[in-house]
Amino acid sequence: MARALVLRHHLEDHSGLIGESFEARGYEIDLRMMNAENPSPSLEGYDVLVILGSKSAVYDKAVEQAWFGRELALIAEAERRDVPILGICFGAQALCLYHGGVVERSRSPEIGWYEVEARNDSGIASGPWFEFHFDHCTLPEKAELWATSPRAVQAFCVGRHVGVQFHPEVDHLQLRDWFAGGDDEAREAGVDVEALLEETAKETPAARQRALALVDLFLSHGGL
Repeated sequence: MARALVLRHHLEDHSGLIGESFEARGYEIDLRMMNAENPSPSLEGYDVLVILGSKSAVYDKAVEQAWFGRELALIAEAERRDVPILGICFGAQALCLYHGGVVERSRSPEIGWYEVEARNDSGIASGPWFEFHFDHCTLPEKAELWATSPRAVQAFCVGRHVGVQFHPEVDHLQLRDWFAGGDDEAREAGVDVEALLEETAKETPAARQRALALVDLFLSHGGL
């Protein structure tokens, strides 16, 4: 059976709809914590690496010293082993930074369900996709743009790797757990948390299908 290593950065993070989609395609999911308290996993025996989101910023030097430097080293290991990476939000920003791009604080965060515009015949669905980010990417020259929104790059590829700024893994259960751990950032950004939870519950069935299509696109692009 093919195996996918999924890195999370918080206990409340799940592989969610993306994990379900990989499992539907015959992959075994191994969900591991990546932070200062846990050692870096090895990619030995894995066919795919998935990097989930984080509350941290990839440009925070203290975070890099504490654990993110080891995550960049894991991306380098994936390069050496030719293991395709699917980077989600923070994971996409890590890919961008590793390959020479720039990640900066955004003037306007995106929190909620947003449409995106596919570019370069990428095949990315327009969505809506769930967004929860405060930073944005300027892509390296070697990257190919796959999707945008008016506020940010939304998807790209670098070689066999794919990064998406949105959160295709999120369903209503994941969002509930995020907000249970703290919803101050969302409320301070003007988000009606209760309404967003209701919207996400309604959107989850269609989001599940979009997540599966995204995984199929990633696997096809990676030659898997």
